[in-house]
Amino acid sequence: MVSEIRITPSILNADFSQLNSEILKISEVADLLHLDVMDNVFVPNFTFDFQAASEIIAQSALPVDAHLMVANVDQIAIDYANLGCASVTVHAEATKNIKQTLRGIRSAGSRASLGIKPGTDIDLYEEFVDEIDMFLIMTVEPGFGGQKFMQDMMTKVRRTREIIGDRPIWLQVDGGISMSTIEYALDAGADTFVVGSAVFNDPDPAAMVEKIRKHAHDHSHK
Repeated sequence: MVSEIRITPSILNADFSQLNSEILKISEVADLLHLDVMDNVFVPNFTFDFQAASEIIAQSALPVDAHLMVANVDQIAIDYANLGCASVTVHAEATKNIKQTLRGIRSAGSRASLGIKPGTDIDLYEEFVDEIDMFLIMTVEPGFGGQKFMQDMMTKVRRTREIIGDRPIWLQVDGGISMSTIEYALDAGADTFVVGSAVFNDPDPAAMVEKIRKHAHDHSHK
């Protein structure tokens, strides 16, 4: 059973033309705002450049959980931490010096997070566990919102929970999380959930965040 459940809505499926009002809709009920930064190099999609992301972070009514799906991420990650993000995720597959970059993120005042794509073996990164504040396990291929949840990734989530042990490290899952899939991730040991299309495709995003949180809480206390 997880002790705390965190819901971090992704704005990937929000209306980009009125982002501030979209973020305000969930600001009273979400834990963090998940900001997907894609460069069309590391992943085949583009979302925000640094300037646009900076403005979102500065104006966000919620602390920002920046998920950097970009190449040459080592310095960029520090730049995002310096913007005041609550958490900065770098992908293991894009990071040239994982330990140095994670330490740099922490030194700049953010939580340091390591992201793992579906095809990547978590055991390759166990050695960095004490440099990490959060592991992010992708439950879809990164790049686009609205993809189908990959239930076979739950084996990796369980293994990550084993690696974490009793350390106070968050375990986040990202991709296809909804009312119907969050149970699988909870049972595997995740405690932090990126929810995108399930929230922002709903007529009442705040109510959906609360509904998903209650459902997760009830399930974890069965």
